[in-house]
Amino acid sequence: MTDTARARKLADRIRVVVAETLQRRIKDPRLGYVTITDTRITGDLREATVFYTVYGDDEERAASAAALESAKGVLRSEVGRQTGVRFTPTLTFVPDALPDNARTIDDLLAKAKAADAEVREASSGATYAGDADPYRKPGEEAEADDESPSDGSDSSDGKGSAGA
Repeated sequence: MTDTARARKLADRIRVVVAETLQRRIKDPRLGYVTITDTRITGDLREATVFYTVYGDDEERAASAAALESAKGVLRSEVGRQTGVRFTPTLTFVPDALPDNARTIDDLLAKAKAADAEVREASSGATYAGDADPYRKPGEEAEADDESPSDGSDSSDGKGSAGA
């Protein structure tokens, strides 16, 4: 097995090589606006998974996926030539789910914002069920003591607090 630092460096290098080769050497008309987002490689450095996104609709995504599959041999040869590793890893292209996840999060945030606006609108004319501020203030305790009985007797049970 290899260390993870070497695998990470090789994965980063594969990502750069694949992106540059797609930009400069691959002239397939089916290839749309492809962005290589990430590359992961197995611990034995034999298989590399290349994640990509395509700007466009589903038809352009399918065409770009077919173009990447047909260019896999050229890309693997270029990766082997530029990395200099003993065994050139096989390349697997996987569409990245990041844009779909971001779109889902944006939709959820929009729903939450609409729900917050609805609650704010419903509470705009509402009044408090009790006092506006139900907590006692330090100045109010003196007023409450003034209202207590002034004859000195304990009004709770008449026994006082000594024997309890």
